[in-house]
Amino acid sequence: QVQLVESGGGLVQPGGSLRLSCAASGFTFSNYAMSWARQAPGKGLEWVSGIYRDGSDTYYDDSVKGRFTISRDNAKNTVYLQMNSLKPEDTARYYCARNPGSDYTNFFTSWGQGTQVTVSS
Repeated sequence: QVQLVESGGGLVQPGGSLRLSCAASGFTFSNYAMSWARQAPGKGLEWVSGIYRDGSDTYYDDSVKGRFTISRDNAKNTVYLQMNSLKPEDTARYYCARNPGSDYTNFFTSWGQGTQVTVSS
């Protein structure tokens, strides 16, 4: 079955950086676009970033554009989210998600348990 396991979250000061990783298994990783979404306390799920199945195209929400970078290593079945210049408003639980096809979208068919990111001084 599809498994997505996130790691790399933690507590970081404003302006700091974190790199999230998501290890995927149970499906042919290179056939699917992948995304990152987040949910802050009391708020709905927000689509943050997506990447085409071969990494040739990416999407970023305006709130993270220029600060976050999504990438993937199809040989390792892993997708990453490099987060720089973090702000307190980036505090949320971050989820790795599989898109239904080769292109990214804000519709997800599977997601992991999430990893908590807290940005605070």
